[in-house]
Amino acid sequence: MTWTIAPEPYDSPVAAALWRAYYTEVSDRWYLLHENHRTDPAELEREIAARTGAELAPPHGQLLVARHEGAAAGSAGVRLLDATTAELTRVFLYEGMRGRGGATRLVTAAEDAARELGAKVMILDTRNDLVEARTLYTRLGYEETDPHNDDLYAEHWFRKPLK
Repeated sequence: MTWTIAPEPYDSPVAAALWRAYYTEVSDRWYLLHENHRTDPAELEREIAARTGAELAPPHGQLLVARHEGAAAGSAGVRLLDATTAELTRVFLYEGMRGRGGATRLVTAAEDAARELGAKVMILDTRNDLVEARTLYTRLGYEETDPHNDDLYAEHWFRKPLK
């Protein structure tokens, strides 16, 4: 199985499709868990449009797209919060691509991109119900920390020194 990971403009059609799939999945998971219904379509469209991903553009960020056998399979974003701290965000693989090693490759590539941006530390946040994500981050050396933001949906915060 062949994986490639490369920078992608945040506003490309591929990036837009991955963002829509990511946001739909995490939003639906939250609503199904807490309110027993999927995301209202109007809310979904409004939130997807409001979060363009512009913060993932160089020189202060990077969006990476993973391709499996040439087809877009997932993404990860990095954005600098200050001169030495980067945030990992939008880590996602299409469901059919999971369990094939792509997530580890994506996070590792994101760490490399953060280093190239000058970061010494990578931080991230995630939710209770995203167990797979928390397991991945722990396996890759991220340590759970005290909160570093007040995001409404953040329930776990992680940090990793970039060596």
